[in-house]
Amino acid sequence: MNQTSVLRNSPSPLLEARGIVKSYATPQGKLQILKGVDLSLSPGESLALMGESGSGKSTLLNLAAGLDAPDAGEIRLCGQSLGALSEAERAKLRRETFGLVFQRFNLITSLTVAQNLSFQARLCGRLDPAWQAELTARLGLTGLEGRYPEALSGGQQQRVAIGRALAARPKLILADEPTGNLDEDSGDAALSLMLELTAASGAALLIVTHSARLAARLGRRARLAHGVMASPVVASP
Repeated sequence: MNQTSVLRNSPSPLLEARGIVKSYATPQGKLQILKGVDLSLSPGESLALMGESGSGKSTLLNLAAGLDAPDAGEIRLCGQSLGALSEAERAKLRRETFGLVFQRFNLITSLTVAQNLSFQARLCGRLDPAWQAELTARLGLTGLEGRYPEALSGGQQQRVAIGRALAARPKLILADEPTGNLDEDSGDAALSLMLELTAASGAALLIVTHSARLAARLGRRARLAHGVMASPVVASP
């Protein structure tokens, strides 16, 4: 099996994936998406995962979040094997450890902007009104707190999704094209906020992106192609 590693030497990686294989059934037969991928991310690190559409980037992100299970290999978070946990335990780990930013935002339509921002922080008992107010201001959402998602533009919804992921000060931020619906200035500001939180709190940041300009701002870069890491990890200048 063709395996290429994107490993970082660390005594205690926050996120570690080894030998990850994943396939999906299609009308044409089994389609193998990941073919033996290794990845390691330590506290305080940031990594941009790049690659063409269909290369397996989003699949790997979903596996890292415990939203799906690999066919083979192991994913460990904070030393715990996700495969050894029940679905309820994985959900609890996501609430308390992850900040997730999805391509489709996944905002709760029945909640206002302010309620969406505070949702995960409330669930894990880490609501900090001062921090939420700072996020609201820095993400350009001031004055929109009482609106519902349907009254927001795509870019505004994306900023709410980013703020929700950061509100609980997670240990690991997983983001799938987090600035894809933002203009360049708003995208840069949102990324700066994610990088700042990563550096200040010892969190780790894994971003899936097509943007070489965005990727260059992260600490490391890696590229997936045809289900394997096409090149070794590159440290950004």
